[in-house]
Amino acid sequence: MNIQWMAKNWKNRIVLSAGIVSYMILLLLRIPLSRFIGDEGVGLFAPAFELFVLTSLVTSYGMSNAMAGIIRYRVKRERYRNADKVFRTAFVMNLFPGVAAALFLLFFSSWIAEVLVLERLSRMAVMAAAPSVFFAALVGIFRGYFNGYGMGVLTAHSQYIEKIAMFAGALLCGRAFYGYGQKVAALLQVEAHSYAYGALGAMLGVFLSQVIALLHLLLVYVIYAGAFKGRPGQDNSRRAETRFEIQRMLIINTAPLAAVAVLSNLFMLADQRYFNHCMNMTEKGTVRTALWGSYYGKFVPLLGICAGVSCLFVHGMTGKIANAYEREEYRNMRERMGRAIRNASMISFPAAVYLAVLGKPFAVCCYGRATAQSAVLAGWIAKGAVVAVLFTFSFLFGQILYKMRMVRELFLAAVAAFALHLAAAYFMTQRGHMGVDGLFCALILFFGAYMVLTFVFLNRRVKYRPDWLTGVVFPLAAAAVSGLVVYLLNMLLSGFAIAPVCIIVSLLIGVFLHILFLVILRVVGEVELQEMPLGFLFIMIGRTIGIL
Repeated sequence: MNIQWMAKNWKNRIVLSAGIVSYMILLLLRIPLSRFIGDEGVGLFAPAFELFVLTSLVTSYGMSNAMAGIIRYRVKRERYRNADKVFRTAFVMNLFPGVAAALFLLFFSSWIAEVLVLERLSRMAVMAAAPSVFFAALVGIFRGYFNGYGMGVLTAHSQYIEKIAMFAGALLCGRAFYGYGQKVAALLQVEAHSYAYGALGAMLGVFLSQVIALLHLLLVYVIYAGAFKGRPGQDNSRRAETRFEIQRMLIINTAPLAAVAVLSNLFMLADQRYFNHCMNMTEKGTVRTALWGSYYGKFVPLLGICAGVSCLFVHGMTGKIANAYEREEYRNMRERMGRAIRNASMISFPAAVYLAVLGKPFAVCCYGRATAQSAVLAGWIAKGAVVAVLFTFSFLFGQILYKMRMVRELFLAAVAAFALHLAAAYFMTQRGHMGVDGLFCALILFFGAYMVLTFVFLNRRVKYRPDWLTGVVFPLAAAAVSGLVVYLLNMLLSGFAIAPVCIIVSLLIGVFLHILFLVILRVVGEVELQEMPLGFLFIMIGRTIGIL
């Protein structure tokens, strides 16, 4: 029985964590990619990849989730013919935005590169994003179909396969095309062409990953087609739904979710435009691409992975909170919310603090040696680490709103936060010429506003009163004290140890002290410690000193 429970729990973790882990793999990809095609290459790759992500959020993520919910409802009621009709209708519907987005990227690539992001040489990478967008739309349809039939594990596997293929394909193709670009650059006496071809190759690697993901899903579809073939004979549908009815349901369910997803991710494309214009105005246009490549390819991944680790520890709790709310178990729901906020604080606070104080060794790991670029990156990390905390709480509250079907409130929060970010980024970069520092301030405002608004909307519905001491203050104090120890330890080790050793040793000791402080402050008890790796050690220490 225990083995079955563990297997089911592991299966659920694979499904629930697929999106976050895939996101972290995408971020991790950028760090080695900059070694293969240079920071300039990543700077040219950035707009193409962001456009691919934004269009995929509509054609793949939004449509996939909408059709999965509609199919799931019909499958549970054994309305298999209508469920299959939803799949066929969604397949045809999604072809139109997929083809339209691909054609737009193909024929307007020059305008996007020269006007939208002010990076003329990114045109080839933007063109390479066109087929990727089309195949991503097809991938999303099959994932929605399998999710609707309750086969989330298969879609999770496809996400992992896609991202691993993307990781390998972008690096290999980027390196191959960068080598070819060096020959073109030598012929034309323009070094920038090597980076442009490297960005093109990396984007072609993304395209290959979509092809591999689609082939995998098609194979699975063929395998399971026989199992689904006999189900229409068991159909309990009272009537056949019309295509118009299904199309209307798909649009109503897709549009709000896709809009929220796009608004929550559009800031990176806007920031590159603002940054490039700012650098041109301050006569630093010759280094803007490399600086943005370092920002996009090293700083953002480190920050995103830090936030992603925190989100992994709270994502599984959002569904339980929403389920308790639907069952009208309000006391249980508030207890779970308090636990989720406490977990977010216990993970995100130390993660952000450790990232900030270990910025220099992380920068050295990214660049391979202590250079001027690594010093700049270390400064960025120290200034922007707080975004990881804001992102974690924004993710937590946003997920709860979504699972409680409060999409309108989620949309309003996304619109307000994005508008504030645009205004702040414009005045700080275009008027104040603050460069990256202006983007930091705008990012903090974006996620800060998003966090506050989602919490306010959520609190209006559930009437939750947080325990500020054990939920926020004590975890912050424990993170600050352990962070100071990590900082001093890193200073001591940096004199004779390499950067990876400094990071590993400092983090191990810092995490140990952080958990110990949480036990002393009674933020966590024996129940929580029993679920942690090596929790028995802290239980023994707590009992020895008389706090457990």
